[in-house]
Amino acid sequence: MGYVRIKAKISNIETGNAKEVELIVDTGAIYTIIKRKMLEELGIKPIGKRKFKLANGNVIEREVGLCRIDIQDLFTHSIVVFGEENDVEVLGVTTLEELGLQVDPVSGELKPMELYLL
Repeated sequence: MGYVRIKAKISNIETGNAKEVELIVDTGAIYTIIKRKMLEELGIKPIGKRKFKLANGNVIEREVGLCRIDIQDLFTHSIVVFGEENDVEVLGVTTLEELGLQVDPVSGELKPMELYLL
């Protein structure tokens, strides 16, 4: 299966300023990554920093913020990583779960997940 690509609308929670972006769905990434330039254009401000381990073992630090993310007919407010110029923009598993979506490995599309309340 190749990459799963989706269109999402990224919005500033306070102002409603929004832009559409294409993201690669990455179930191995905890958080969604959006280029810093776009987040700044929308007026989204960092709320802190987090450390992340890369596939090669290196540890980096990136700023994080909050935004609204709309996919299909669903939306959530989610943590996003301020991606640098060479970072790939991805939809991470936290945002997927907040939306109640999962990747269908057969079709390569997003579909609703079965949600449990224990």
